[in-house]
Amino acid sequence: MLQAIISMAVVGAVFGGLLGFAAQKFAVPVDPKVEQIKRALPGANCGACGFVGCSELADAIATGKVAHTACTVGGTTAARDIAKVLGLEEETEEKEQPVAHVYCVGGRTECGNRYEYDGIPDCRAASMLQGGGFRECAHGCLGLGTCVRACPFGAIYIDKNGLAVVDETKCTGCARCVAVCPKNIIQMAPRSRKVHVLCSNTEKGAVVRKICKVGCIACKACVKACQYDAIHVEDNLARIDYEKCTNCGECAKKCPTKCIVDFQLGAEAKQAS
Repeated sequence: MLQAIISMAVVGAVFGGLLGFAAQKFAVPVDPKVEQIKRALPGANCGACGFVGCSELADAIATGKVAHTACTVGGTTAARDIAKVLGLEEETEEKEQPVAHVYCVGGRTECGNRYEYDGIPDCRAASMLQGGGFRECAHGCLGLGTCVRACPFGAIYIDKNGLAVVDETKCTGCARCVAVCPKNIIQMAPRSRKVHVLCSNTEKGAVVRKICKVGCIACKACVKACQYDAIHVEDNLARIDYEKCTNCGECAKKCPTKCIVDFQLGAEAKQAS
């Protein structure tokens, strides 16, 4: 028994030595800049940059394959820290971090279902059924939580009305929810813009009226109310030009169906209460 133990120990020591030698012999040198860049990144591994994770992005930045501003989640702070590592003299331009918005406000109360859905709880699966899903509005939120499961930051949830809602305080702008939404109703917008048309239905107003209480009916009341030429009706849907929008909220006040929402007023109301 003792001899067997000694033999095993000798064999283990020999293999250990061989492995150690191989590790030193075939070791791939690591660029110290990669590790420094990796530390400057948020470590979310969300994939918003187009790479598998922060380690792969750090390597791409260090080798010059992508710009030092490639991380949308880290924003300006990460970009500036990475610029220092790379020895870039120019200052990193201040970039506004985008935030996700769900461009649909027609939940179960405002827009009914065409039939009872009892399938896989996934928006992509449901949208493949006839008519693009079970909702009366073929363009609306299905509320099955595919976007919720895709978000690594817990920044999106399904409310009691069956609608996906983004928590702006948690959203990092990674856009993973945008990528998985089969209806394309989740889009990125500048964080400073507070007025949004929360409808994606491009059908004519008469059709929209029949299926949703809060859908855009292309009445152009918002267009007439805007003094800055920041909103137009295109393809039967009001659309805001965020570069021109001043957050005045006049379009939201005039919208007869209330599909244009001024989030600034909502925030002020919460603070007052």
